[in-house]
Amino acid sequence: MSKNSPDHSDAELVIKLYDLRREAVMRKSRDAIFGFNPKSAEEAIAVTKPDHPLNTAYRQVGSYWEMAYAMARHGIVHAEYFMENLGEGLILFVKMEPFLARFRQEVSPLAFQNAEWVATQTDRGRTVAGLFRKRFGIAPAKA
Repeated sequence: MSKNSPDHSDAELVIKLYDLRREAVMRKSRDAIFGFNPKSAEEAIAVTKPDHPLNTAYRQVGSYWEMAYAMARHGIVHAEYFMENLGEGLILFVKMEPFLARFRQEVSPLAFQNAEWVATQTDRGRTVAGLFRKRFGIAPAKA
């Protein structure tokens, strides 16, 4: 069930999530993942292996954004308002998107479901995902 309009609870949640992003370990993980640019499904899948140097950062950042975007997907927070303020998580999604079918087949069928929802089911998410695809030179996902 979606919320019709944002309220103070939405604002408090967005501010809390912003504060959590500033925590030192999370900031370091975010920086590491921003440099992650898989060029193949093999590279996208490799980051999930425990011995990959970015595995810990990938798990922290990926799970954080999936948790956050679940709140929008399930109507806990107003989705459009949420995406006006917390689009950063779509960076990892658009980088993984070209390899998502194989990733889901080989790693997890549940991977990136919430990020995909905000990227396809909210106006702001579609816009932000498109901007990130352009910024990183990633072809749009095929329908």
